[in-house]
Amino acid sequence: MSSFRVISIGALAAHPLWGERGEVRPAHATTTLIVAGKARILVDPSLPAQILLPRLAERANVKPEQITHVFLTCLHPLHRRGIAAFPKAEWLVSSAEREAVGVPLLGKFEEARDAGDADLAQLLVQEIEIVERCKAASDQIEKGVDLFPLSGVTAGMAGLLLPLNHATVLVAGDAVPTQEHLEQGQVLSTSQDVQAARASFAEAIEIADLIVAGRDNILMNPMRRPF
Repeated sequence: MSSFRVISIGALAAHPLWGERGEVRPAHATTTLIVAGKARILVDPSLPAQILLPRLAERANVKPEQITHVFLTCLHPLHRRGIAAFPKAEWLVSSAEREAVGVPLLGKFEEARDAGDADLAQLLVQEIEIVERCKAASDQIEKGVDLFPLSGVTAGMAGLLLPLNHATVLVAGDAVPTQEHLEQGQVLSTSQDVQAARASFAEAIEIADLIVAGRDNILMNPMRRPF
């Protein structure tokens, strides 16, 4: 049986449903720890390592070398600031996200190299190395931890579904960003494909009792009765 715990609650740089415009706070994604058997899966290590590692110890009494997997709901740099702190872990992302990000990066690198822009080429090499280090996640990460595609915000965004005894939990990433987005049925206006994001949002609402939001805490699905 799997279990989960939020390590760090994320935040939007500007919350549009609070009427905010322009960046008013540092943005970071919610980081969640999932335990399934001997596996310890850290989802979206968004904070810098010097902040994230103390949080991991405070919230779960877990050391970085005890993390067996790092799962990224997407490959946006904001979601993986602290990933280098887990070199022994297996890094995972959906195959669709890996391809959607990796192929354009290679094209940009070739353009920068051909243009003689060594600084940009080096930055792109670092990004490519991270994508290559991330393996394509299987449909089941571990028993009781299932991949759940949520494309829209990014081309290959995916969450993790935990069918627990008392509830079905979805670690949703930015497919469900905040409580206000959940209550108002809204998706991020910055989504790559808003229609796909809305479809993924609807699927999340249909399947989950509890949702770990991408920039918020654990939220109860307002369409479900309390259990």
